[in-house]
Order: sequence, then structure tokens, then C-alpha cells
Amino acid sequence: MNIAIIFAGGVGQRMNSKSVPKQFLELYGKPIIIYTLEVFEAHRDIDGIVISCVNGWIEHLSSLIKHFNLTKISRIVKGGETGQDSIYNALAAAEILYPNDSIVLIHDGVRPIIDLELITRNINCVKENGSAITSVPVSETFATFDDKRHISMIPNREAVIIAKAPQSFILSEILAVHKNAIADGLHTFIDSCSMMYYYNKKLTLVEGDSSNIKITRPIDFYLFRAIIDARENSQIFGM
Repeated sequence: MNIAIIFAGGVGQRMNSKSVPKQFLELYGKPIIIYTLEVFEAHRDIDGIVISCVNGWIEHLSSLIKHFNLTKISRIVKGGETGQDSIYNALAAAEILYPNDSIVLIHDGVRPIIDLELITRNINCVKENGSAITSVPVSETFATFDDKRHISMIPNREAVIIAKAPQSFILSEILAVHKNAIADGLHTFIDSCSMMYYYNKKLTLVEGDSSNIKITRPIDFYLFRAIIDARENSQIFGM
């Protein structure tokens, strides 16, 4: 089976939105997380969706799911203290609901510019190679720096990528790594890719698209709106 794990456990401090978590901000009457969920809902090979939701907003999310007629949501669980913990909570629920050999696509609730083909490429890559990480090339100079803010290295741009989402795995494998991290007292991995790499797991790249942005800051929301508007205009004007 193919399962989507959508984590939406953050409050969005960098969005400067004090009253509404960023995943519930609306564009044209539809919350960001619903844009995200609708794509997974529409994919014929996605069998179920488990959501990790920020505490205090589960009832609101449930009402949105009913309003927008999303039928593949199998469970909503409470988010954790960190993004890693939120993902684990959803994976633990998926372990109860689905076979251990299921493919799980882990995706940010605030990364709504995703298309059906990218989901398909992730599923196929896991079937062929194991763990699959959506990625895009680096388009500008990439540098590292030391504690004095002096540049310490400029890697070859051709050998550097940006990891995005979905990040996709076999359910039993990603759960085992999460449990290792918990046992080691590690709770702050920035994403599943970083955790799997830390535990020396093989990761295969899946070609993504630079428009697959994560809405973290106000400028990201404006970009999201521009992309949605451009899509609508292309339908109208045949672009």
C-alpha cells in the first residue's frame, strides 16, 4: 500500500501569524493544508493519509476535511514537540493501520505546490531503489562558513542538491530509524533525509521542481499565490 504522512504540527512563528498556524492560512477561501491534501487525495495510487496536526487544531482540521470532501484521511494524530516527533506520531499510527511493507511518502502540510507526477516518481523510486528523496539542483553559489563567519568551503555546485519533499520510504525501515533516534535521545533532525543519512541508510534522489516551495515566511505565501494565479491564467489563456 502507499500511504501519505502529512505533518502539520508547527505554529509558523516565522510567518508572523499569531492567531492561526501557517497551515491554516487561507488563499481564495481554502487553507494551505487543504491544497496539499487534495493532491494526495487525487492520486489513484495513494491508499490512505495520516496527518500529524498541531495541538488544539485537530477538531478544526476534521471539519475542514469534511467540508472539502476528503475521503482518504484515515487518522489525525497530535503533533509533537519537534517536526521529527510529529512525523513519528503519524508513522506510529500508520504502523497500526497499514502493513509494514507499505510505502510512506512524508510531506510537509505547508508544501502545497506538488503534482501527481512527483508522487508517482517517489512511489516508483522506492519500489526500485528503496528510500527516495525529492530534490532540485542548486541554482546559486553554495558556501559553508566557520564560527567567525568566514567562508570555509564552496562546493562544486554540480555535486550539490536541495532536499525537498516528499521523502519516501518503506514504513518498517523509517520507523526503525525513528526508534533508534528516540533511543539515542535525538529529537531535532530537520527532516527524514537527515535522520536516515545519520544512520547510514542509502538514499536515492528523485527529480523535483523548484516551485515545490515550503511556506515558511510571508514571501513564500506571496510566491504560492503567484503560482496558483499563474496556473489559473494558463488554463484561461492556453499558456
